Amino acid sequence: MRIGIDVGGTNTDAALIDDDGKVLATVKSPTTHDVTGGVAAALAGLGATEVTAVMIGTTHFVNALVEAARLEPVAAVRLGLPATAALPPLVDWPVRLREVVEGATYLCHGGHEYDGTPISDLDPGELRKVAADIRRRGLRSVAISSVFSPVSAGSEVEAAKILAAELGPGVHLSVSSEIGRVGLLARENATIVNAALSRLAERTVEAFGQALRVAGIDAPLFLSQNDGTLMDVAHARRYPVLTFASGPTNSMRGAAYLSGLSDCAVVDIGGTTTDVGILAGGFPREAAGEALVAEVRTNFRIPDVLSIGIGGGSIISADGTAGPRSVGYRLTEQALVFGGSTLTATDLAVAAGRAAIGDPGHVSEVSYAGPLKDIEARVAEAVDRMRTSSAPLPVVLVGGGSILIDTLPGFADVRRPDHFEVANAVGAAIAQVGGEVDRVFSGPREAVLQEAKDEATRRAERAGARTGSVRIVDVEEIPLAYLPGDATRIRVKAVGDLDLEKINA
Repeated sequence: MRIGIDVGGTNTDAALIDDDGKVLATVKSPTTHDVTGGVAAALAGLGATEVTAVMIGTTHFVNALVEAARLEPVAAVRLGLPATAALPPLVDWPVRLREVVEGATYLCHGGHEYDGTPISDLDPGELRKVAADIRRRGLRSVAISSVFSPVSAGSEVEAAKILAAELGPGVHLSVSSEIGRVGLLARENATIVNAALSRLAERTVEAFGQALRVAGIDAPLFLSQNDGTLMDVAHARRYPVLTFASGPTNSMRGAAYLSGLSDCAVVDIGGTTTDVGILAGGFPREAAGEALVAEVRTNFRIPDVLSIGIGGGSIISADGTAGPRSVGYRLTEQALVFGGSTLTATDLAVAAGRAAIGDPGHVSEVSYAGPLKDIEARVAEAVDRMRTSSAPLPVVLVGGGSILIDTLPGFADVRRPDHFEVANAVGAAIAQVGGEVDRVFSGPREAVLQEAKDEATRRAERAGARTGSVRIVDVEEIPLAYLPGDATRIRVKAVGDLDLEKINA
């Protein structure tokens, strides 16, 4: 049996799934400030201790970045001189975040061209001087980036060895070739964010482990990543940035599993927002190019999600419009059906007979038809904006707030599967192991494409996928006509089933 847990800002959801994929039990528990309490309460609610694995999705790391809190100052080391000097590290960051994260920045020699040709030789003496300054400043988190390191990571690897030797144990090193894709500034930003989260990652992973011990569970722990795959706790400590979008990803994966659909639109309605995404082959469509996270440009894997300000806690204005303001986690205190004084979207759903929550007598006089129709129209518009063709598109509704929706104008096939309210936890429980390649190749198309697929498969197997279960789920080719030598940027994603014997070996 597996347990999937999704730690949100308001609730911690959990689901127990047996070896045949049947959902045996689900529970919602309030998220607590110390993490451990909410997770432990959810585990206790499931009442199972004999499990093979526990998978957790969390918003703790992205929330820390959004709040500019619990972050470490970072030494950002870029390898690229004499190129790249015009735009130093953190140049495009918002001021409030830069003030918290910027410990020091260093421009050093190294890096490569798109075809692997060195820009300049790495200078060990230069790096030792950088290490001395980092040590003098007392910085314990270092982000290393290099020009075209996804093509050739040699400069970063060697620089990391030198800095680790000079700075000694207890220093966290983040290397950009392991985190982001082609594109220096966005990849460097993602690496700096990862380094800033290093201490929080250690504390959070330890808290999750403590919650399992409190619940009497002795099973491997995994965290879910942005792309719907898993990483073990050691990987999570090193790469917390890869969990940023695990919440909506888990919801979409859970929606696919519960509905039996692999290609559809998913509408996940929570207490404050509605997230709309597209599933292709059972995995979320990923955002193309760069993505803004807390106003910072990044280019790590993240699902393509459109969010609008509609949720179960949305406040209904005098003209009948829902949101974007929400009562959030205070729903059970402020909504009319719970004896409060604020008209919310949940009150409308109860008045319309779509949900049995609280006391319906408190909303017997509420006019609900117009506002609910407006909500459905706005959600339908969001789904329409995400689709890429006029072909019929099934829509799966998940999340506790999906009780607001009965039908969607323009969409004939709208489903709300069993256990829709904990689809995020189900998505975490069913997550697989993945491997991805995203770099520039040169040579005949068929040969380089196969090379990329083979490399993605090997990466998935090294990450813990069972040999023979790995399949290619996404391939993207972008010919780079402005470069010589038949250069093509190829991105390949492979996924496979988790092999616990390999993980425990």
